[in-house]
Amino acid sequence: MSARVLVVDDVPANVKLLEARLSAEYFDVLTASNGAQALEVCSRAECDIILLDVMMPDMDGFEVCRRLKSNPATHFIPVVMITALDSPADRVRGLEAGADDFLTKPVADVVLIARVRSLTRLKMMTDELRMRALTSLEIGVQAPERSAIADAGKGGRILLVDDRPSSYERLAPVLSSEHTVDVEPNPADALFHAAEGNYDLLIVSLSLENFDGLRLCSQARSLERTRQVPILALADADNNTRMLRGLEIGVNDYLMRPVDKNELLARARTQIRKRRYADHLRDNVQNSIEMAITDALTGLHNRRYMESHLATLAEQTAMRGKPLAVMMLDIDFFKAINDTYGHDAGDDVLREFAVRIRKSIRGIDLACRYGGEEFVIVMPETDLNVASRVAERVRRAIAGEPFAIEKGNRRIDVTISIGISTLEQKGEPVADVLKRADLALYRAKHDGRNRVVAAAA
Repeated sequence: MSARVLVVDDVPANVKLLEARLSAEYFDVLTASNGAQALEVCSRAECDIILLDVMMPDMDGFEVCRRLKSNPATHFIPVVMITALDSPADRVRGLEAGADDFLTKPVADVVLIARVRSLTRLKMMTDELRMRALTSLEIGVQAPERSAIADAGKGGRILLVDDRPSSYERLAPVLSSEHTVDVEPNPADALFHAAEGNYDLLIVSLSLENFDGLRLCSQARSLERTRQVPILALADADNNTRMLRGLEIGVNDYLMRPVDKNELLARARTQIRKRRYADHLRDNVQNSIEMAITDALTGLHNRRYMESHLATLAEQTAMRGKPLAVMMLDIDFFKAINDTYGHDAGDDVLREFAVRIRKSIRGIDLACRYGGEEFVIVMPETDLNVASRVAERVRRAIAGEPFAIEKGNRRIDVTISIGISTLEQKGEPVADVLKRADLALYRAKHDGRNRVVAAAA
């Protein structure tokens, strides 16, 4: 599916010109003739990027951009402001309103298309992260949009790669007014420096002596530790071709020399805000994944994860001809603990129970909370004899020392019953293995509890 570009301009001729240019490059084009229409289109999430004219009646482009970027529902849509205003102060004003770029009329076709493609790629990557994190609010993970809106983009760590003292001695103090800045005048060491420094932004000169700045940018994009770090390129005025090539290989933004100090700061803040927002999204995705597969009370994996993991292990076991054992555990008289001491005490027991299980099993074993007071331990490459010894060790770890409850003010004895089974034949459903372990557990409880019973072969 091609990207959808919203063109916002009150002059019909300008709209038609941009629409023709973009349509020729196979973009889907939407149009709006004023700011209110643009906000309405964006509120319906109908566009991937916005080309926004500044000089419009009723609501100018700066105000439209501010509203878009202050709204969590539209904050993530890239905005390129297109205007006849060409002073650095105007560009800074647009960037401070939240614009992702600021192009001056007349805009060359190649520059326009390169910028739209670059920002669209970044938007689609962000969209993928946002879609994966859609459940974050439902499961209690805070959405990152509000913190991103409040982020001023200051206090970042910047690596400036520039081998001209006359350049970096001027730029570094400017950046240092808002950020921590390291200067790397040796391009050959820059990639190592970038990988080790945990930076929020790389600023790379494309006019390095005896070194290709674009190659450095490309290497930073290919290296895992720097792949997500935004890159701001510094290009000479006659370096349009290299600048456009940079956008194609993953440079996020650029500045033409001579560099305006305020614009440098504004573009650095923009890129650092984006980096932090993307990091928040990735963290939310990771938190969502962990919460989806982990039992919140005990920290062990949950039943859903266990069943999937067990099925995978069973397939590997069948292919390699290795044994596989499953242990099912149940806390004896757990209902009586809840009834006598309360559910908080029951939770204390479950948490400590999980700690003792982890200490008693091997690194390759997987411990899961199956439900309530029932737990399952999956033991790859383990026969019935070894599984029985591990189960007995677990049983002793639980029964050997009382459990602390009521914030350590009381201690109670806890025991468990354990049933064990093994995968008996190639292709056997894992549900059958679990069922045999459950039957063995039932026998352990029936025979007096606090014991280990292996399923009959």
